Amino acid sequence: MSATRAAAEKPLAAKVLVIGHRGASALRPEHTLASYAQAIADGADYVEPDLVTTRDGALVARHENEIGSTTDVVDHPEFAARRTCKTIDGEAVSGWFSEDFSLAELKTLRARERLSKLRSTQYDGRFPLATLDEIIDLVAVESRARGRVIGIIPEIKHGSYFRRIGLPLEDQLLATLAAHDYTRTAPVEIQSFEIGNLKYLRGKLADFTRGNIRLLQLLGDAERQPYDVAAAGGKLTYARMMTPAGLREVATYADAIGPSIRAIIPLEFNRLLGTPTSLVHDAHAAGLEVHPYTFRPENHFLPRDLWQGIDPRHVNEAGAIAEIRTYLATGIDAFFTDAPAIGRRALDGH
Repeated sequence: MSATRAAAEKPLAAKVLVIGHRGASALRPEHTLASYAQAIADGADYVEPDLVTTRDGALVARHENEIGSTTDVVDHPEFAARRTCKTIDGEAVSGWFSEDFSLAELKTLRARERLSKLRSTQYDGRFPLATLDEIIDLVAVESRARGRVIGIIPEIKHGSYFRRIGLPLEDQLLATLAAHDYTRTAPVEIQSFEIGNLKYLRGKLADFTRGNIRLLQLLGDAERQPYDVAAAGGKLTYARMMTPAGLREVATYADAIGPSIRAIIPLEFNRLLGTPTSLVHDAHAAGLEVHPYTFRPENHFLPRDLWQGIDPRHVNEAGAIAEIRTYLATGIDAFFTDAPAIGRRALDGH
């Protein structure tokens, strides 16, 4: 697909959306109420909580169920014996896991910056872990105060794993959304890298008459598989899901896809932006919106020709805006960003 054709592609969405990836995670520790509040203040249309569960069934926002890298659990001697090794989606992972703690125990921990080599740790130890209930309450308050609707785009993490250990997330998520006045009407988009749980949710949502909940199929690296497919011995890869035929199949149960930004415009020699692929066009042809992840403002994450200076930690607003606008020209319908204020400026000036 040529760059000229990509530039002519128009979004399917009536309004392109800025999604606060784990809140404003370039500015505050991810998945904290402070991060979500910052994202909303900075103009995010949606905020994104990744969801895991406690042993007593509470939905908590964490990037992974392994919490050693994002909390101060290592500083709590009372939990030292809970360090263990588990197999999560076919990979051995060592640390502390959300499902081995009650919610009350997790509430004694404080969040830490996950990307500590690139981002400030000045807020480490200040913010508790947030539940989905607390996030919904925050978004509802902020929506009323600001006079605008703010969506929520929760991701179900490791759906097969949690189902296998008797702590399935899908019905608990729907029950939590139904329990809050705000999420009975505000836009919600549930996302997953797996397929089976989205199909299950599509069936469950047939019983919902409000129509405010949509589904997003996340797409990983091309050569990898959705874990539920791999666990069942299937052959389907994300690469096949991103073909025109694969996208038509996704459209039977999902409303949008969430590919990596590099699946839309890959990096080529010397980490320079290359030629756009046909993915956005093909997804739109199948009736799917495209919500790619993740735009980050530090030099480290940007194409090399957009860097300012040589420090990978440098927050490069001009480069980040230029990158986002290049992708907006391909016709994307929304985008995840760690810096919603920069995303807002990129979009509003596009």
